[in-house]
Parts: sequence; C-alpha cells; structure tokens
Amino acid sequence: MRVYDMIVDERRRAADLLAGLTVDQLRSPSLCAGWTMHDIAAHLVTFLRFGQAKLYLGIAATGADLDRVNVTLTRWYAKRSTDVLIDQLRRDALSRTTIPRSGYDPVLADIVLHDLDIRRPLGIPRILSEERLWVAYQHLAAKPSPGFALGGRLRGLRLVADDAGWDHGTGAAVRGNAEPLVLAMGGRISALDELTGDGVPVLRERLTSATKMRPAQRLGKVLGVLVSPPPPDRRSRDAVGLG
Repeated sequence: MRVYDMIVDERRRAADLLAGLTVDQLRSPSLCAGWTMHDIAAHLVTFLRFGQAKLYLGIAATGADLDRVNVTLTRWYAKRSTDVLIDQLRRDALSRTTIPRSGYDPVLADIVLHDLDIRRPLGIPRILSEERLWVAYQHLAAKPSPGFALGGRLRGLRLVADDAGWDHGTGAAVRGNAEPLVLAMGGRISALDELTGDGVPVLRERLTSATKMRPAQRLGKVLGVLVSPPPPDRRSRDAVGLG
C-alpha cells in the first residue's frame, strides 16, 4: 500500500475512534504530554486546515519553535466541539498536504503516534499494521523532519524492534516491541517502561531533562531540512523495506 493511502485510512480511523469516545474519555489525558484526546483531534485538524503554511508562518513568527506553534494552534482549535473536529477530519481525509522537503512519511508517523496516544491509555485494542509502524519507525530513526527529535534524542542509540526484526543505529541499545519503541522514539516517556537495554536510561534522561535549543540553533536545524533536496518519492510511495 502507498503511504498516502495509509494516511487517508488513518485519518478516517481516527475520526471513527474519536466519535466513539465518551465525554469523559475525550477529556482524559493522552500519552502526548499536556494534551487530552480532544486536543489531539484539534491538532490533527490544524494540519489539514493550515498545511505547509502552518510551518512557514511558524518559523517566521516564533523563530522555528514548532512546539510552540503546535500548542498555540491546537489550543485555538480545541475551542471547537469534538463533533466539528471529527467532521473536518473526515471531510479533508484526502488532503495531499505534505511536510516541506520531507514527503508523506512524517505525516503518517504523526497520525500513528497520535492513534497510540489515544488508544493505549484508554485500553482500546487495535492491531496496528506492521507496515505503518515501519514507516513511522524508519522516519523517526533515519531522518526526522522539523518537529521530530530536533534535539538529537536518538543520537548514539541502537533502536531494535524485537517483534519486527528492525534494527537501526549504533551504540547503547533500546529494544522492545515496535509499538512502545516507536512511542519512545516519538518522545512518550511512559513507553520506556516497556523497553530494555543500556540505552533506555540515556533516552529517559534526554526526554525528561530536555531543554529548548537556542533560537539560532533551532532555526538552523529547521532551515537545514527545508533547504535540503526533497526525497525523490516525496508525493507517495509503497512502504517497502520491512524487516
């Protein structure tokens, strides 16, 4: 399956998932620090609503503080009802907006992470496709786009998904099943309890004591991505290379 088709399917699944939650569940905390389940719905919609303009305007307005951009826009859109957000998520599920110079992979990675952010704390089961987890794993491990691991949280670590046979990087090992591994790579501290290896304390320290980069350093990293050549398969591709 092509990555774009996975994104469309995941947006529709997210809409169905959110539509099935109670008011109390929507107000409960997700695995994404500081966000409720309703906030995640708002965040997913801001990308559909603003697309690449969200990134470029955020760079200009905040000195490339993309966390601040996400928090501000999410807080603004979270004022809307969940029903309105779900409706827009379904209506714009076919959007082809990508991350500049990065293609579709980071879009899918973001949705996969947020699916897990919702389902895991609520105990809602789903067998997430290994193909989709691999796209998220490979993107986070190999070449994160702006907004993912800009502080180098995965530097010098070997990331091993024991159940899937994936292995990336060198150094102290962080290993476990693919779902918690991808969550930890994406900054979810609670997932570290399901992982093993000498690299787990290193990653935990990086996640818990992370400090914001200086504006000039942050801007340089983001611009370095934006001026790099786009991937040849930027629009979409088959998710090949598993294992």
